[in-house]
Amino acid sequence: MSKRVLTTESGAPVADNQNSATAGVGGPILIQDQHLLEKLARFNRERIPERVVHARGSGAYGYFEVTDDVTGFTRADFLSAVGKRTETFIRFSTVADSLGGRDAVRDPRGFALKFYTDEGNYDLVGNNTPVFFIKDPIKFPDFIHSQKRDPFTGKQEQNNVWDFWAHSPEATHQVTWLMGDRGIPASYRHMNGYGSHTYQWTNAQGEAFFVKYHFKTNQGVRSLSADQANELVGKDSDSHQTDLLQAIERGVNPSWTLHVQIMPAAEAADYRFNPFDVTKVWPHSDYPLQRVGRLVLDRNPDNVFAEVEQAAFSPNNFVPGIGPSPDKMLQGRLFAYADAQRYRLGINHTQLPVNAPRKATADNYGRDGAMATRYGSRHDKNYEPNSHAGPAQTDAPLAAPLPVTGWTGAQGAAEHVKDDHFFQAGELYRLMSDDEKSRLIANIASGLSQVTLDEVIEKNLAHFHAADTEYGKRVEEAVRALRED
Repeated sequence: MSKRVLTTESGAPVADNQNSATAGVGGPILIQDQHLLEKLARFNRERIPERVVHARGSGAYGYFEVTDDVTGFTRADFLSAVGKRTETFIRFSTVADSLGGRDAVRDPRGFALKFYTDEGNYDLVGNNTPVFFIKDPIKFPDFIHSQKRDPFTGKQEQNNVWDFWAHSPEATHQVTWLMGDRGIPASYRHMNGYGSHTYQWTNAQGEAFFVKYHFKTNQGVRSLSADQANELVGKDSDSHQTDLLQAIERGVNPSWTLHVQIMPAAEAADYRFNPFDVTKVWPHSDYPLQRVGRLVLDRNPDNVFAEVEQAAFSPNNFVPGIGPSPDKMLQGRLFAYADAQRYRLGINHTQLPVNAPRKATADNYGRDGAMATRYGSRHDKNYEPNSHAGPAQTDAPLAAPLPVTGWTGAQGAAEHVKDDHFFQAGELYRLMSDDEKSRLIANIASGLSQVTLDEVIEKNLAHFHAADTEYGKRVEEAVRALRED
């Protein structure tokens, strides 16, 4: 086996990688030492902007296998036949903390999945909760600011966290999820994943359906108490990364079963909840889960930076048979996610191996920009239409069109029969066991009792009272006890 030779970026061999070139033994370093200057300059530029949210993450490759026929609902090719397998890449993440944060913390988890299909890449970007804190993207920057580090103290402040929730009653449902047992997953393998938003499926006949995705972990749901999490963080701040990496290396490949809820498009207008409000769920009694297939993770990335940190997901990466819904938060994310990656990674980030199509070919008239690697042949044109047999449109839309009516302008969504902020939060509370309720109350009181503004405390207590009388009373008593202690 021949010995590998260390080279510069231009491929020239390096004679000495231990000593800088100087003017004499004790003289100053020479600017002609190209290898030294290249190393230092490259080192200064090795970091890229971290994600504003979902900065800390782990990833793995795997496959999705169809187990049940859903061709009556979607013409998506990767779902077209029982037994069909599609390569996937998944990125799990925490939401609020920075890249150097900790894994075992109370926070929603990102569940972003890329399908490398025959018709192009399909990105399904969701969380480990079926709901979210807000339902309009115009509030998203403010929400994240309230959860991130305070500009004066430089740390996350309970005053900011609960102040935003006090003024956002629609967050009560997600707060109940977050402060409950599932707020700190034991590992990425032991949590469910959800598309959270409502999406559209369209079948071969052009019929439209609205769907919600549910990935149920086959390892069983396991969570950590606050005390267990604090202990684990002290032992391994990268606990979720460690668990995922080691499980796959041992051949213990985690898997999830995908189910969907399917609503015929015609039923959306008169449904008792707004079906496009991401702060609400569709009760399974109304739209039962239907099995679709299974997701299996069986390969770790070779390089975390190249494949996890540079992985780019956008919910507007659809394939034929799948499209958006009028979900306002989803609509905002159709722009924001892709734009974030253009900022972080550059306009040609889709040409990076982890993001590039595997079974389809990207063939369009986008050109140039930093780090461009795709040019085509010498006779290809960079405009359309043209007379040179360049790529042309198919005239086949990805999904059915969404009907719109009314005047333009800032406005809320249409009201449905049970469109209040608290009903489903109360339903979730009443589903919990006595022990689960006690832990939920303790988790809420632990944070809310640290708030210094009485007005903020009172507004949040009012939300819990509105969700359920017992819920509100127990939180109020627990907060009072901690503040008087």
